Amino acid sequence: MSNGLYGIFNSNRTVNDHWGKNCFNSSFPTSTACYMLDKNIKAIYITLDVSDNKLIIQPSEISLNEVFNCGNKTSRDLYFCFESVYAPYQQFSFDAIDGIDLVVKDMDGNYLSPLEVKLTVIPTSQTSVLPEEKWGSEIVVRSATTSYCALGMFDSVRSFSKDIREIFETACSSIQMWDNDYEMTHKMPSLCKAIDDFQLAYYTYQKPLLMQTLWKTQGQSPILTDQAFDIVIWSDYAFSRLFLDNSALPAETMRRGMRASARLARCLWELSKSGKIRVVDIYRQMAFGNQTDKEFAIGGSLWRKYVTTDRIQNLALNKNIVHEIIEPGYIDRLMPERRFDQTLYFTMREKN
Repeated sequence: MSNGLYGIFNSNRTVNDHWGKNCFNSSFPTSTACYMLDKNIKAIYITLDVSDNKLIIQPSEISLNEVFNCGNKTSRDLYFCFESVYAPYQQFSFDAIDGIDLVVKDMDGNYLSPLEVKLTVIPTSQTSVLPEEKWGSEIVVRSATTSYCALGMFDSVRSFSKDIREIFETACSSIQMWDNDYEMTHKMPSLCKAIDDFQLAYYTYQKPLLMQTLWKTQGQSPILTDQAFDIVIWSDYAFSRLFLDNSALPAETMRRGMRASARLARCLWELSKSGKIRVVDIYRQMAFGNQTDKEFAIGGSLWRKYVTTDRIQNLALNKNIVHEIIEPGYIDRLMPERRFDQTLYFTMREKN
Protein backbone atom coordinates (compact mmCIF):
# COMPACT_ATOMS: atom_id res chain seq x y z
CA MET A 1 0.00 0.00 0.00
CA SER A 2 1.32 3.41 -0.93
CA ASN A 3 2.07 5.86 1.85
CA GLY A 4 2.06 8.83 -0.51
CA LEU A 5 5.75 9.67 -0.21
CA TYR A 6 8.43 8.92 -2.76
CA GLY A 7 10.91 6.20 -1.91
CA ILE A 8 9.78 5.24 1.59
CA PHE A 9 8.67 1.71 0.76
CA ASN A 10 9.89 0.12 3.99
CA SER A 11 9.50 1.92 7.31
CA ASN A 12 8.49 1.63 10.95
CA ARG A 13 5.84 4.32 10.35
CA THR A 14 2.32 3.67 9.20
CA VAL A 15 0.71 5.55 6.31
CA ASN A 16 -1.07 7.88 8.71
CA ASP A 17 2.06 8.45 10.81
CA HIS A 18 3.91 10.18 7.98
CA TRP A 19 1.37 13.00 7.76
CA GLY A 20 1.26 13.99 11.43
CA LYS A 21 2.96 17.28 12.33
CA ASN A 22 5.84 15.78 14.28
CA CYS A 23 6.42 12.98 11.76
CA PHE A 24 6.09 14.85 8.48
CA ASN A 25 9.07 16.99 9.45
CA SER A 26 11.33 13.94 9.12
CA SER A 27 9.32 11.84 6.64
CA PHE A 28 9.30 14.53 3.94
CA PRO A 29 13.08 15.17 4.15
CA THR A 30 13.71 11.42 3.98
CA SER A 31 11.48 11.15 0.92
CA THR A 32 13.31 14.08 -0.68
CA ALA A 33 16.60 12.33 0.02
CA CYS A 34 15.26 9.14 -1.62
CA TYR A 35 14.32 11.18 -4.68
CA MET A 36 17.82 12.64 -4.88
CA LEU A 37 19.31 9.18 -4.29
CA ASP A 38 17.40 7.59 -7.16
CA LYS A 39 17.92 10.57 -9.49
CA ASN A 40 21.64 10.73 -8.63
CA ILE A 41 21.41 14.36 -7.46
CA LYS A 42 24.12 15.18 -4.95
CA ALA A 43 23.50 17.09 -1.72
CA ILE A 44 25.52 19.99 -0.36
CA TYR A 45 28.13 18.65 2.09
CA ILE A 46 29.51 20.85 4.86
CA THR A 47 32.83 19.36 6.01
CA LEU A 48 35.83 20.21 8.15
CA ASP A 49 39.12 20.64 6.33
CA VAL A 50 42.64 21.77 7.21
CA SER A 51 44.56 24.63 5.60
CA ASP A 52 47.96 25.78 6.91
CA ASN A 53 47.41 23.56 9.93
CA LYS A 54 44.18 25.40 10.75
CA LEU A 55 40.67 23.97 10.80
CA ILE A 56 38.32 25.45 8.19
CA ILE A 57 34.76 24.73 7.06
CA GLN A 58 34.62 23.61 3.44
CA PRO A 59 31.46 23.12 1.35
CA SER A 60 31.44 20.35 -1.24
CA GLU A 61 28.92 17.81 -2.56
CA ILE A 62 28.05 14.29 -1.50
CA SER A 63 25.91 11.54 -3.01
CA LEU A 64 22.97 10.26 -1.02
CA ASN A 65 24.48 6.78 -1.39
CA GLU A 66 27.31 8.00 0.83
CA VAL A 67 24.91 9.71 3.23
CA PHE A 68 22.87 6.54 3.67
CA ASN A 69 26.04 4.39 3.50
CA CYS A 70 24.11 2.10 1.19
CA GLY A 71 26.50 1.36 -1.68
CA ASN A 72 24.59 0.99 -4.95
CA LYS A 73 21.23 0.24 -3.31
CA THR A 74 18.11 2.16 -4.30
CA SER A 75 15.45 3.48 -1.95
CA ARG A 76 13.43 0.29 -2.47
CA ASP A 77 16.31 -1.70 -0.93
CA LEU A 78 16.36 0.36 2.28
CA TYR A 79 14.45 0.29 5.57
CA PHE A 80 13.90 3.61 7.33
CA CYS A 81 13.56 3.49 11.12
CA PHE A 82 12.36 6.82 12.44
CA GLU A 83 13.12 7.96 16.00
CA SER A 84 15.13 4.83 16.67
CA VAL A 85 18.34 3.84 18.42
CA TYR A 86 21.39 3.18 16.25
CA ALA A 87 22.29 -0.10 17.93
CA PRO A 88 26.00 -0.23 16.91
CA TYR A 89 26.67 2.77 19.20
CA GLN A 90 25.10 1.09 22.24
CA GLN A 91 28.37 -0.80 22.82
CA PHE A 92 29.95 2.48 23.94
CA SER A 93 27.50 3.20 26.76
CA PHE A 94 26.49 1.38 29.94
CA ASP A 95 23.15 3.21 29.97
CA ALA A 96 20.64 3.11 27.13
CA ILE A 97 21.46 5.71 24.48
CA ASP A 98 18.80 7.96 22.99
CA GLY A 99 17.22 7.45 19.62
CA ILE A 100 18.01 9.61 16.61
CA ASP A 101 15.61 10.95 13.96
CA LEU A 102 16.49 8.41 11.25
CA VAL A 103 18.29 5.08 11.25
CA VAL A 104 18.88 3.60 7.80
CA LYS A 105 19.08 -0.19 7.44
CA ASP A 106 19.16 -2.59 4.54
CA MET A 107 16.45 -5.21 4.11
CA ASP A 108 18.55 -7.79 5.94
CA GLY A 109 18.48 -5.64 9.07
CA ASN A 110 22.06 -4.41 8.82
CA TYR A 111 22.58 -0.95 10.28
CA LEU A 112 23.90 1.52 7.72
CA SER A 113 23.63 5.10 8.98
CA PRO A 114 22.26 7.25 11.84
CA LEU A 115 21.06 10.71 10.84
CA GLU A 116 19.53 13.66 12.62
CA VAL A 117 16.92 15.22 10.30
CA LYS A 118 15.87 18.85 10.04
CA LEU A 119 13.29 20.52 7.80
CA THR A 120 14.02 24.25 7.84
CA VAL A 121 12.95 27.31 5.89
CA ILE A 122 15.17 29.87 4.20
CA PRO A 123 15.16 32.80 4.82
CA THR A 124 14.62 33.32 8.52
CA SER A 125 12.73 36.45 9.54
CA GLN A 126 16.02 38.08 10.59
CA THR A 127 17.85 37.37 7.32
CA SER A 128 14.86 38.06 5.04
CA VAL A 129 15.60 41.81 5.22
CA LEU A 130 19.13 41.23 3.88
CA PRO A 131 20.17 40.74 0.23
CA GLU A 132 19.26 37.25 -0.98
CA GLU A 133 22.88 36.07 -1.02
CA LYS A 134 22.90 36.58 2.77
CA TRP A 135 19.71 34.66 3.49
CA GLY A 136 20.13 31.86 6.00
CA SER A 137 18.30 29.10 7.82
CA GLU A 138 18.05 28.22 11.50
CA ILE A 139 19.01 24.99 13.25
CA VAL A 140 17.75 24.02 16.71
CA VAL A 141 19.81 21.14 18.10
CA ARG A 142 18.83 18.49 20.65
CA SER A 143 21.30 16.99 23.10
CA ALA A 144 20.71 13.60 21.43
CA THR A 145 22.39 15.01 18.32
CA THR A 146 25.54 16.05 20.14
CA SER A 147 25.73 12.70 21.95
CA TYR A 148 25.53 10.91 18.58
CA CYS A 149 28.20 13.32 17.33
CA ALA A 150 30.53 12.16 20.13
CA LEU A 151 29.72 8.45 19.75
CA GLY A 152 30.10 8.60 15.97
CA MET A 153 33.44 10.38 16.18
CA PHE A 154 34.82 7.76 18.54
CA ASP A 155 33.36 4.86 16.54
CA SER A 156 35.38 5.96 13.50
CA VAL A 157 38.72 6.25 15.32
CA ARG A 158 38.48 3.81 18.23
CA SER A 159 41.54 1.90 17.00
CA PHE A 160 43.55 5.02 17.93
CA SER A 161 42.31 5.13 21.54
CA LYS A 162 45.77 5.34 23.08
CA ASP A 163 46.73 8.35 20.96
CA ILE A 164 43.37 10.02 21.56
CA ARG A 165 43.78 9.63 25.31
CA GLU A 166 47.14 11.40 25.14
CA ILE A 167 45.52 14.33 23.33
CA PHE A 168 42.88 14.82 26.04
CA GLU A 169 44.71 13.65 29.17
CA THR A 170 46.29 16.92 30.30
CA ALA A 171 43.16 19.03 29.81
CA CYS A 172 40.68 16.52 31.22
CA SER A 173 42.50 14.74 34.05
CA SER A 174 42.89 17.96 36.04
CA ILE A 175 39.14 18.59 36.20
CA GLN A 176 37.75 17.94 39.69
CA MET A 177 34.03 18.55 39.04
CA TRP A 178 32.67 18.42 35.51
CA ASP A 179 29.43 20.06 36.65
CA ASN A 180 31.06 23.00 38.45
CA ASP A 181 30.31 26.20 36.57
CA TYR A 182 33.30 28.16 37.86
CA GLU A 183 35.84 25.41 37.23
CA MET A 184 34.53 24.56 33.78
CA THR A 185 34.46 28.14 32.49
CA HIS A 186 38.16 28.38 33.34
CA LYS A 187 39.01 24.99 31.80
CA MET A 188 37.23 25.63 28.48
CA PRO A 189 40.29 27.01 26.58
CA SER A 190 42.33 23.87 27.29
CA LEU A 191 39.39 21.57 26.51
CA CYS A 192 38.72 23.32 23.20
CA LYS A 193 42.41 23.17 22.33
CA ALA A 194 42.36 19.40 22.94
CA ILE A 195 39.33 18.96 20.68
CA ASP A 196 41.00 21.09 17.99
CA ASP A 197 44.12 18.90 18.20
CA PHE A 198 41.95 15.78 17.98
CA GLN A 199 40.16 17.09 14.89
CA LEU A 200 43.38 18.18 13.22
CA ALA A 201 44.61 14.60 13.62
CA TYR A 202 41.46 12.72 12.61
CA TYR A 203 39.30 15.01 10.43
CA THR A 204 39.64 12.60 7.50
CA TYR A 205 37.42 10.19 9.47
CA GLN A 206 34.43 12.53 9.50
CA LYS A 207 31.07 11.22 8.27
CA PRO A 208 27.51 12.50 7.72
CA LEU A 209 25.51 13.27 10.86
CA LEU A 210 22.86 15.91 10.17
CA MET A 211 20.57 15.99 7.13
CA GLN A 212 19.03 19.44 6.78
CA THR A 213 16.36 19.72 4.10
CA LEU A 214 15.73 23.30 3.01
CA TRP A 215 12.56 24.82 1.62
CA LYS A 216 12.86 28.33 0.27
CA THR A 217 10.20 31.03 0.14
CA GLN A 218 9.94 34.42 -1.52
CA GLY A 219 11.19 36.44 1.42
CA GLN A 220 8.79 36.32 4.37
CA SER A 221 5.84 35.26 2.22
CA PRO A 222 4.58 31.64 2.31
CA ILE A 223 5.08 31.36 -1.48
CA LEU A 224 7.81 28.94 -2.62
CA THR A 225 10.58 30.17 -4.87
CA ASP A 226 10.99 28.43 -8.23
CA GLN A 227 14.06 26.51 -7.03
CA ALA A 228 12.58 25.62 -3.69
CA PHE A 229 14.26 22.54 -2.19
CA ASP A 230 17.70 21.17 -1.41
CA ILE A 231 19.55 19.12 1.20
CA VAL A 232 22.52 20.23 3.27
CA ILE A 233 24.47 17.42 4.92
CA TRP A 234 26.66 18.29 7.90
CA SER A 235 29.52 15.98 8.78
CA ASP A 236 29.94 15.23 12.48
CA TYR A 237 33.17 17.27 12.58
CA ALA A 238 31.70 20.28 10.75
CA PHE A 239 28.55 20.15 12.87
CA SER A 240 30.64 20.22 16.04
CA ARG A 241 32.17 23.55 15.01
CA LEU A 242 28.73 25.14 15.45
CA PHE A 243 29.19 24.82 19.20
CA LEU A 244 32.98 24.59 19.46
CA ASP A 245 33.80 27.87 17.74
CA ASN A 246 33.88 30.66 20.34
CA SER A 247 33.54 28.24 23.28
CA ALA A 248 37.10 29.05 24.37
CA LEU A 249 36.31 32.75 24.76
CA PRO A 250 36.22 34.14 28.33
CA ALA A 251 32.83 33.83 30.00
CA GLU A 252 31.31 34.41 33.44
CA THR A 253 29.15 31.29 33.23
CA MET A 254 28.77 28.24 31.01
CA ARG A 255 26.86 29.03 27.81
CA ARG A 256 25.05 26.33 25.85
CA GLY A 257 27.81 26.01 23.25
CA MET A 258 30.43 25.71 25.99
CA ARG A 259 28.37 22.99 27.65
CA ALA A 260 28.18 20.99 24.42
CA SER A 261 31.94 21.39 23.92
CA ALA A 262 32.75 20.21 27.45
CA ARG A 263 30.48 17.19 27.05
CA LEU A 264 32.17 16.27 23.77
CA ALA A 265 35.64 16.50 25.32
CA ARG A 266 34.61 14.39 28.31
CA CYS A 267 32.98 11.71 26.14
CA LEU A 268 36.00 11.38 23.86
CA TRP A 269 38.44 11.30 26.79
CA GLU A 270 36.53 8.72 28.82
CA LEU A 271 35.85 6.58 25.74
CA SER A 272 39.55 6.64 24.88
CA LYS A 273 40.33 5.31 28.35
CA SER A 274 37.77 2.54 28.72
CA GLY A 275 35.75 2.27 25.48
CA LYS A 276 32.50 2.53 27.43
CA ILE A 277 30.88 5.37 29.36
CA ARG A 278 27.57 6.39 30.91
CA VAL A 279 26.71 8.85 28.19
CA VAL A 280 23.23 9.69 29.50
CA ASP A 281 24.63 10.38 32.97
CA ILE A 282 27.26 12.70 31.50
CA TYR A 283 24.63 14.72 29.65
CA ARG A 284 22.26 14.82 32.62
CA GLN A 285 24.98 15.76 35.12
CA MET A 286 26.53 18.52 33.01
CA ALA A 287 23.37 20.64 32.66
CA PHE A 288 24.67 23.87 34.23
CA GLY A 289 21.16 25.03 35.02
CA ASN A 290 19.88 24.80 31.44
CA GLN A 291 17.19 22.48 30.14
CA THR A 292 18.74 19.22 28.97
CA ASP A 293 16.64 18.44 25.88
CA LYS A 294 17.63 21.54 23.89
CA GLU A 295 21.37 21.82 23.32
CA PHE A 296 21.68 25.07 21.36
CA ALA A 297 20.35 27.00 18.36
CA ILE A 298 22.05 28.60 15.36
CA GLY A 299 20.48 31.65 13.71
CA GLY A 300 20.30 32.32 9.99
CA SER A 301 23.21 34.75 9.69
CA LEU A 302 25.61 32.50 11.59
CA TRP A 303 24.38 29.49 9.58
CA ARG A 304 25.26 31.32 6.35
CA LYS A 305 28.83 31.86 7.58
CA TYR A 306 29.25 28.08 7.61
CA VAL A 307 27.16 27.26 4.54
CA THR A 308 29.08 29.40 2.05
CA THR A 309 28.17 27.65 -1.19
CA ASP A 310 26.48 29.74 -3.88
CA ARG A 311 24.04 26.87 -4.39
CA ILE A 312 21.96 28.35 -1.55
CA GLN A 313 20.88 31.09 -3.99
CA ASN A 314 19.76 28.52 -6.58
CA LEU A 315 18.62 25.37 -4.83
CA ALA A 316 18.85 22.07 -6.70
CA LEU A 317 15.18 21.08 -6.83
CA ASN A 318 12.34 22.94 -8.53
CA LYS A 319 9.17 23.53 -6.53
CA ASN A 320 7.23 21.28 -8.91
CA ILE A 321 9.07 18.16 -7.74
CA VAL A 322 6.64 18.26 -4.80
CA HIS A 323 4.22 16.47 -7.13
CA GLU A 324 6.77 13.68 -7.64
CA ILE A 325 7.73 13.42 -3.96
CA ILE A 326 4.13 13.61 -2.67
CA GLU A 327 1.53 11.53 -4.52
CA PRO A 328 -1.74 13.19 -5.59
CA GLY A 329 -4.28 13.64 -2.81
CA TYR A 330 -1.88 13.14 0.07
CA ILE A 331 -1.20 16.81 0.77
CA ASP A 332 -4.81 16.94 1.98
CA ARG A 333 -3.79 14.66 4.87
CA LEU A 334 -1.54 17.31 6.37
CA MET A 335 -2.88 18.92 9.53
CA PRO A 336 -1.26 22.36 9.81
CA GLU A 337 -0.85 23.82 13.26
CA ARG A 338 -3.86 26.02 13.98
CA ARG A 339 -2.19 29.30 14.93
CA PHE A 340 -4.20 32.37 15.85
CA ASP A 341 -1.71 34.76 14.23
CA GLN A 342 -2.08 32.90 10.92
CA THR A 343 -5.87 33.02 11.17
CA LEU A 344 -5.80 36.77 11.76
CA TYR A 345 -3.26 37.40 9.01
CA PHE A 346 -5.03 35.41 6.30
CA THR A 347 -8.69 36.09 7.18
CA MET A 348 -9.08 39.33 9.13
CA ARG A 349 -6.81 41.85 7.41
CA GLU A 350 -8.55 44.70 5.68
CA LYS A 351 -8.55 44.19 1.93
CA ASN A 352 -8.03 47.29 -0.17
